[in-house]
Amino acid sequence: MSDKQTVLGRITQLAKANINALLDHAEDPGKMLDQLVRDYTNTIAEAEDAVAQTIGNLRMAEQDHAADLAASAGWGQKAAAASTRADQMRATGNTTDAEKFDNLARLAIAKQIDADRSAADAKPLLASQAHVVENLKAGLIAMKEKLSDLKTRRDSLVARQKTAEAQSLVQGAISSISVLDPTTEISRFEDVVRRAEAHAAGQAEVAGASLDAQFEELNAAGDSLEVEARLAALKAGSQ
Repeated sequence: MSDKQTVLGRITQLAKANINALLDHAEDPGKMLDQLVRDYTNTIAEAEDAVAQTIGNLRMAEQDHAADLAASAGWGQKAAAASTRADQMRATGNTTDAEKFDNLARLAIAKQIDADRSAADAKPLLASQAHVVENLKAGLIAMKEKLSDLKTRRDSLVARQKTAEAQSLVQGAISSISVLDPTTEISRFEDVVRRAEAHAAGQAEVAGASLDAQFEELNAAGDSLEVEARLAALKAGSQ
């Protein structure tokens, strides 16, 4: 198998590849896409070189074929001229020169036959090479389209992966600071504030209780003074 046939086979295989199926069965679609992009890029470079070489060979064969056709036409004209000259010589009774020109016509005809045979033999080769060139060109176009699609998918996949990672980080952050979780910083801070408020309220209550006790002591002292005054009055009346 020639290098061109090998390249053509690879082009056909890659151009017909079911990318979706490959990605569905890939453990890491991102790595699979990167590998496919490399494979397509490398094969496209080889295909472009193969197409260039095949086109060059085709153009050379076409030039050779054109040269054979031109040679056939040229030898045909020479054969006709020699034959006409022989007829003229023979008409004047110069059979020797007539035979000489007839022999030249025969040689020209033989050359024409060779050129015709060469041109005819080249036709299948030209058709085959032209077919290969068309297949290579079509495969190359298909591969370039696939490569463009692969790059788009790869970029889209990378963007989706980054978005998913960002969403995961956000969800993780939200979960870690849930206000319903008593172990979070917010809950702990709220608990500290409530404790401080309760402590202040307790101090105020203690201060209020102390003040009431002082007023109760003052009232008790007043009652004691009144008792003593009445007792003194009783004693003074009895005397």
